[in-house]
Amino acid sequence: MELAKLSRKGQVSIPRRLLRALGMEGEGYFLVELSPDGGILLRPAGVYPIEMYSQERIEAFLQEDALTPEENEKLRALQGA
Repeated sequence: MELAKLSRKGQVSIPRRLLRALGMEGEGYFLVELSPDGGILLRPAGVYPIEMYSQERIEAFLQEDALTPEENEKLRALQGA
């Protein structure tokens, strides 16, 4: 068991050994919940940026994903088989 310190600002310092065991370095996020017995449960959380696509970007994706005439011909041949 490790000892963690609560600062006046409400920040908790988690011992480096535990963070290393979780594979966490630098800054990171945790999900925090209160357990039924009154304890605090921290779980590492992954936070990933979300990209909002413009209509132009969506159309570029669709163009990149479009089949070539040769691929269309092969597909039709397979569907007819």
